[in-house]
Amino acid sequence: APESLMQALEDLDYLAALDNDGNLSEFGIIMSEFPLDPQLSKSLLASCEFECVDEMLTIAAMVTAPSCFLQAPPGTEEIARTRWRRFSHPAGDHCTLINVFNAFKAATANPTQPGNTEKWCRDYFLSCSALSMAEMIRAELVEIMKRIELPISEPDFGSEENLLGIKKALLSGYFMHIARDVDGSGNYLMLTHKQVAQLHPFSSYYNSRRIPEWVLFHEFSISEGNSIRVVSEISPHLFAELVPQYYFSNLPPSESKDILQEVINHLAPVSATKEEQK
Repeated sequence: APESLMQALEDLDYLAALDNDGNLSEFGIIMSEFPLDPQLSKSLLASCEFECVDEMLTIAAMVTAPSCFLQAPPGTEEIARTRWRRFSHPAGDHCTLINVFNAFKAATANPTQPGNTEKWCRDYFLSCSALSMAEMIRAELVEIMKRIELPISEPDFGSEENLLGIKKALLSGYFMHIARDVDGSGNYLMLTHKQVAQLHPFSSYYNSRRIPEWVLFHEFSISEGNSIRVVSEISPHLFAELVPQYYFSNLPPSESKDILQEVINHLAPVSATKEEQK
């Protein structure tokens, strides 16, 4: 459909993947080397700047592979949620996926008996085939990074600086996927349109006591009850720091946009001072 094509071109333009003539920019050409969605390619490339490449490779592989969380059989839902809590990360679902992948790798590396990995996955209500596919995708992405000579930073998952770098890398690609809890009860209104969504049941925030106000999400699914999947908390200040101004100015009017505009106005004098110092 023409509308879909125009929207896709507009998204590529926001991601700096196009030049002024509508052709792929130099950055866009590098992005196209990866067999990933443009937003994910942008986040992976941004991770080189924010020195969290190892972690971003894992996130990219995990969100590209099918969901690793299995639908628990009737009557075992609470058991499954309890088991999944072992992997929960306070920073959100993206970091939770890193914990799941690392635990899977550890289980694969130290099999105490044949079929141990499959049993481990069953015990934690995880898909062994999805995690194996994520492992293959990650290896392929590493090969592409090496082929086009991009730096791969050393693993540093868990440090405060690393977690901030991951959020910055994600925001560099997914600034179009931001939503705000408008009533404190998990009803998220997306910035791009007036659609309201709820957290997906597989989210680490689902049924938790603390529901974040501002989130970045990987995808929105109408078929799964208007839910947002793979969600991580972000701060309005971080969004204001990284969002392209021309994207922000094109957002429809909303209370969320007004709040962000205040943050941007507050940051503007600081940004101007930094520019003068440069």
